Amino acid sequence: MSGIARGRLAEERKSWRKNHPHGFVARPDTQSDGTVNLMLWQCNIPGKTGTDWEGGFFPLAIHFSEDYPSKPPKCKFPQGFFHPNVYPSGTVCLSILNEDSEWSFLQGWRPAITVKQILIGIQDLLDAPNPADPAQTDAYQLFIQDPVEYKRRVKQQAKQYPPLI
Repeated sequence: MSGIARGRLAEERKSWRKNHPHGFVARPDTQSDGTVNLMLWQCNIPGKTGTDWEGGFFPLAIHFSEDYPSKPPKCKFPQGFFHPNVYPSGTVCLSILNEDSEWSFLQGWRPAITVKQILIGIQDLLDAPNPADPAQTDAYQLFIQDPVEYKRRVKQQAKQYPPLI
């Protein structure tokens, strides 16, 4: 199975290098000995223009298993990332990354989903949280009960992750 995962990831990398959304970064991790680890990608997702996330350049790690693309990767922001659909550990809660969803035939993981689609989906999720699937209490409660404070916290977090220029 590992040959399938690594082959698919090599193709994803090649495709990404040729055509990826402006401002996004996605590359396999380079280990201390200089070898490339296709099973771990380091990414950055820009906050969308015109949203409270604008100006932020949010780091995300994508961990692929040997079962990829049959099983979805795990996507993680830094621990403590503030968002209703991100667990305190940093793990992203998003329907297209869920292999066990009762609605998986509609919106769950499918092997055809690409790294590009995952990253765009996560960027969309930043400004459009899913209140029906909360992953952290603080961000969820502020999003529902105090939108002004929620927006302030989002803007504050965006400043913590400036572009790496």
